[in-house]
Amino acid sequence: MSIFDERKIDCHAHVFDPKNFPYGKGIEYKPSGQEIGTTAQLRQVMKTYGVEHALLVQPNSGYGSDNSCMLDAIKHGEGRFKGIAIIDLDADLDTLKDFQRQGIIGAAFNPTFHGNDYYKKSGPLIEKLATLDMFFNLQVEHDQLLMYMPWLEEIPVQILMDHTGRPTPPEGLHQPGFAALLRLARTGRANVKISGYSKFAQVPYPFKDCWPYVRALAEAFTLDHCLWASDWPYLRAPERQDYGPLVELAGLLFPNGAERRKLFWDTPNRLFKFAQ
Repeated sequence: MSIFDERKIDCHAHVFDPKNFPYGKGIEYKPSGQEIGTTAQLRQVMKTYGVEHALLVQPNSGYGSDNSCMLDAIKHGEGRFKGIAIIDLDADLDTLKDFQRQGIIGAAFNPTFHGNDYYKKSGPLIEKLATLDMFFNLQVEHDQLLMYMPWLEEIPVQILMDHTGRPTPPEGLHQPGFAALLRLARTGRANVKISGYSKFAQVPYPFKDCWPYVRALAEAFTLDHCLWASDWPYLRAPERQDYGPLVELAGLLFPNGAERRKLFWDTPNRLFKFAQ
């Protein structure tokens, strides 16, 4: 069987449809041209590469906290999609429950965009996410994770880490932020998306300077807590990205078919409950 035919769940993708869902006026970065990816276009890509479901993540670019485009994709997705929304830090339980009814399973926190100071009062929201068994979805880079460790170690919330933790390759496996990420494996609540190499790699595809970090995560977390993702449609990519080569890269990193089944399907389906 071709790797393109193996069943997959893409655990990090975005949708942009400025024709039907105009970008916010105050948004600094507005995707255009090849960066635009509508729900219809994503469904075609999924069909081509054996992806049956996708976890959509609300982007700061284009829409910010206006989740309308993503919620529409979920509503009309015939069960293909669930979402991670941008949620106000002071949201109450009723607001979170309303998001849940619309197919949202967690909240996106992105210090790589806002900086850590923006999230210094996140504790109460993280506690509410834990109460409702929702996911705390975090994208950090360098050593930003360190600020969140006390919350994540003490609050029993389900954790999703974006893009391999976005380490800094020249600084090695023992850099403080990545070492902290490896410690999160001990909680049993943390899961890592094996994705987003172009955001931190310093060499082009197949991003070989990222491979030691992927292997360290797979060893620490096991593939029961690792997830594959594309990051489609590749906002601000430093060079051209395509879906197919990223699927093939998963085959290079995980040549064993049984391991890929966990990465592509078993683990995300257990966590996100797409196909029962």
